[in-house]
Amino acid sequence: MKSSIRLPLCLLLVAPLAAQGPTTTTPRGHTHDRDDLPVVDGERFLTSRTSSVDLPLPSQEDTFVFAIFGDRTGGPAEGVKVLAQAVGEVNLVEPDLVMTVGDLVQGYNQTAEWLVQMREYRGIMNELDCPWFPVAGNHDVYWRGQGRPENEHDGNYEAHFGPLWYAFSHKDCWFIVLYSDEGNPVTGEKNFGKEDSNRMSPEQLEWLSGVLAQASDANHIFVFLHHPRWQGGRYGDDWEKVHKELVAAGNVTAIFAGHIHRMVYDGQRDGIEHFVLATTGGAQSGFADGAGYLHHWNLVTVRPGRISVSTFPVGVAMDPRTVTPEVSDAGRRLAGWRPVVASHPAVRSDGGVDGSYVFELQNPTQRPIEVQLQLASDDSRWFFLPDHAHVTVEPGQTSKLELMTLHGGGPLDASFRLPRLEVQVDYLAQDYRLSMPARDLPLPLSPGLLPAPADPGQELAFAFDGRRDHLRVEHADLELPDGPFTLECWLRADSFGERTGLVNKTESSGFGFFVNDGKPTFLVHLGGAYVGADASEPLLETDRWHHLAGVFDGSEVRLYVDGVQVARAPGSGTRTQRDLPLLVGADVDRDGRGTSHFEGHIDEVHLSLGVRYEGERFTPVRHPAGDARSILLLHMNAAQGPWVYDSSPRHRPALRIGNPGPALAR
Repeated sequence: MKSSIRLPLCLLLVAPLAAQGPTTTTPRGHTHDRDDLPVVDGERFLTSRTSSVDLPLPSQEDTFVFAIFGDRTGGPAEGVKVLAQAVGEVNLVEPDLVMTVGDLVQGYNQTAEWLVQMREYRGIMNELDCPWFPVAGNHDVYWRGQGRPENEHDGNYEAHFGPLWYAFSHKDCWFIVLYSDEGNPVTGEKNFGKEDSNRMSPEQLEWLSGVLAQASDANHIFVFLHHPRWQGGRYGDDWEKVHKELVAAGNVTAIFAGHIHRMVYDGQRDGIEHFVLATTGGAQSGFADGAGYLHHWNLVTVRPGRISVSTFPVGVAMDPRTVTPEVSDAGRRLAGWRPVVASHPAVRSDGGVDGSYVFELQNPTQRPIEVQLQLASDDSRWFFLPDHAHVTVEPGQTSKLELMTLHGGGPLDASFRLPRLEVQVDYLAQDYRLSMPARDLPLPLSPGLLPAPADPGQELAFAFDGRRDHLRVEHADLELPDGPFTLECWLRADSFGERTGLVNKTESSGFGFFVNDGKPTFLVHLGGAYVGADASEPLLETDRWHHLAGVFDGSEVRLYVDGVQVARAPGSGTRTQRDLPLLVGADVDRDGRGTSHFEGHIDEVHLSLGVRYEGERFTPVRHPAGDARSILLLHMNAAQGPWVYDSSPRHRPALRIGNPGPALAR
């Protein structure tokens, strides 16, 4: 065979684990038994240590690998980019060679256009660092339009790709390429959909018999063609005469085909495995990767007496040499990266919004980053201008983006939703773009001065689901100075977990209530350490209302349950303050998110300056009234859109996270 396919050295020896598809029966000779591996010997295994474990050594038998590409054509022109990506990935694995299964060019055209497509395909494939071998498919040889020559594009194919059928040997194996589009032997019509056009000519069959005889002592024979004719149907039964020849040879291991654009393993027949590849850039529905609808390339590992076949979705393989310390560090820095909200709009008294978000984008890496921001909301009454924007930020620099927001107004009912920010950031490395996972971030929106909700006329409290529900009050909205304070609330638990947060602004700082397994604790972080008033036993019951009060008077931390002092601990010093929110219905983590959620009802959350309770006992008030000392007072009897009204003089409402809401206080 005469060919201009180049033979440069391969580069890298690395391949990631491929995605696993459906499990099938293990074929003959597909795996090896660990019991057959050589044991430790003094020539191949050296150590200065003593161990009771024998480590079996790998076999030294001859092994090689080759890759196979699926169909390139039938899809959009952008499929060549998928092919080019696959070429780059295969170069990382350094196979001995690459095979194809046909449909290399879009075809179905005349010579001038066909030649352009041929050059494009060969130009991409010639970037492989190892030899590659073509297989002719219907797209490669079917002619459309005026001037149809005899045998259509057969002549063009053989002039620019190679023979329509051929074979070659490599490392005690033979590779046989067959041509499955010879056409109707009487009329010459090429049509893979007609049984009479799916015939192998006596000339090709005679040649195949001769090659099989010449390869009779080969360890393996691999066969490649475009159409999986063994599937029958519109292909008819002409394949049976080919199959008999392959079986008679006795050393044909596997057959590979394409055309149907989905990966299928047709199993073994008479000791021969049958594989159909999907696409490497061709038309792809993408119904389900695991069901074989994907762009991929296969890797075949060949050993004496057995082979293994793996599928690599395009985009999986990575070059580890691109992950320099700089890139690794950039990935770490950008993983938690988020824009800083420099300013945000407020809700008017009529529920409308007319303002802007201003975002500061600081680049913490040593290379440029490209940031795309997009505002979105589940509330269709929002209008954003522009709806998205992007900017490139140079290393160590900060850029600003302003996005306008409009909301027509109306009642702050259950349909009102806050806007959110969709963030995509790409690190522009030296030779490629590293795309970080897209993030969907909540955005602040100042509620302004909300009107007090109407009296519901019945006893209500907020219900929390124990999984995600909680209320959030920002650190800046509390303004609780250092010194004595009181925290109290009512609760009715459906259950208690091993770790259950109730009202917290903790995380090595602040203060809060925990009700782990029904055992209440009041914590205050003083002088760099927690001081805790812990009940000695579980005092809280499910399905029953309890009142909790925690008091810090400057020298002591006290805990009251239903008006009875149950624990006290000496403590003084400055309260540690961190820029973390107060959460109702959960504990708070270091990023300000909810964790260890509470399941049940919470009512009358009251945070106030000074000491409200002293001594051993007091009578809890079911509905406390706010006064000048109140920092936060949530009566929990109504929701106003995403907020809960604050009855303290400061009127700083709490934000609902998840779906906590008013329910009958049973």
